[in-house]
Amino acid sequence: MKGFWRGLVKLLSPVLGGLFLCAALIGYLTPDALTAATTDSAFLNGNFPLSLHYEENTVTAAASDKQTPSLKAQLLLLGFFPVKEVNVTISDHQQVYVGGNAFGLRLYTDGLVVSSISSIQTEKGIADPAADAGLEQGDILLSVNGETLCTNEQLADIVTGQADTPLHFRVKRGERIFSADITPVYDTQTKSSKLGLHVRDSIAGIGTMTFIDPDSHRFAGLGHGLCDTASGCLMPLLNGDIVPIRITSVVKSMCGHPGTLCGSFADSDAEGTLSQNSEHGVYGQINTLPQQGELIPVAFRQEIVRGAAQLICTIDDTSGPCAYNVEIEDISYNDRQSVKNMVIHITDERLLRQTGGIVQGMSGSPILQNGQLAGALTHVFINDPTRGYAVFAETMTAFTDR
Repeated sequence: MKGFWRGLVKLLSPVLGGLFLCAALIGYLTPDALTAATTDSAFLNGNFPLSLHYEENTVTAAASDKQTPSLKAQLLLLGFFPVKEVNVTISDHQQVYVGGNAFGLRLYTDGLVVSSISSIQTEKGIADPAADAGLEQGDILLSVNGETLCTNEQLADIVTGQADTPLHFRVKRGERIFSADITPVYDTQTKSSKLGLHVRDSIAGIGTMTFIDPDSHRFAGLGHGLCDTASGCLMPLLNGDIVPIRITSVVKSMCGHPGTLCGSFADSDAEGTLSQNSEHGVYGQINTLPQQGELIPVAFRQEIVRGAAQLICTIDDTSGPCAYNVEIEDISYNDRQSVKNMVIHITDERLLRQTGGIVQGMSGSPILQNGQLAGALTHVFINDPTRGYAVFAETMTAFTDR
């Protein structure tokens, strides 16, 4: 009998070991918290045979709680093997108007963003005043000698004629604010005083609307933040707006060369105001709700699966937002990916003929699956413009309350 049990243990050990390793991997790849419509909701349909098991008393408590209860549940593999404990918030699907229309953005920065640091030719040789003062690309200049900085021209006027005179700056780097004294030098090439840095006070471009909340009139677009192209720094928002755009042409994407939507601002009158520039997109207040918009639910991330979906985008002025076939090829359900949650493959021949795939300006284009808003396009693969990344719509909606 003992031999039987030893043989059984020996036989099952590799299986159990494999299950433990698989559970550990799945635990890493799945989120620690999620939102579901009911306690009966399936979990992660796309990757693994997983389910949630709640304690009976917590489900009973949830049924009597009117304030979106948060529950603890055990994540199970194959219905019986424990993976980890997760927090589950029970909530109705948010209903939104889906976008897909291109719009123009104008953003003005809160302070001046250091786009690059440069050397200066002086009578005594090469000088690096900004670098010597410890400034770095991506720093934000808040003030100089107590004067709040708002525009490039303002800083240029202050620096003019101040060679060899130290200027006292307040600088923001990440969450830290510090002081830096920079002494301008006389540039023998431009015949003027210089700090050895280039700054930006604004940015403009084209993006795509993702959705509009019908109650608050708040909109979300882009799916990623507006960044300085040189430093990659997220532009700090002072104020900004969105305006109608006239698409004039499309530069098609090719391997190694992403294309772009080309256009101009059709009107100087703003359609809405910007209130937030975050890594998950731009947010603001829209002036007018869509005339004939249809409300659709925002999918919870675990409801999204690999397979067919539709991308809504605008690539010309005549047809407006159109639906194109795409394939969701990969999904990262965990909390470690902020905006690259899905890999999207453009399969629609119409879109491929006109754009070559994903082009700049399509960022924020809504992705629909099974009658729900699944996500928004964010990035193009440079070496394969038929593919790109997308962010969960659920992640974007979390910022509409801020």
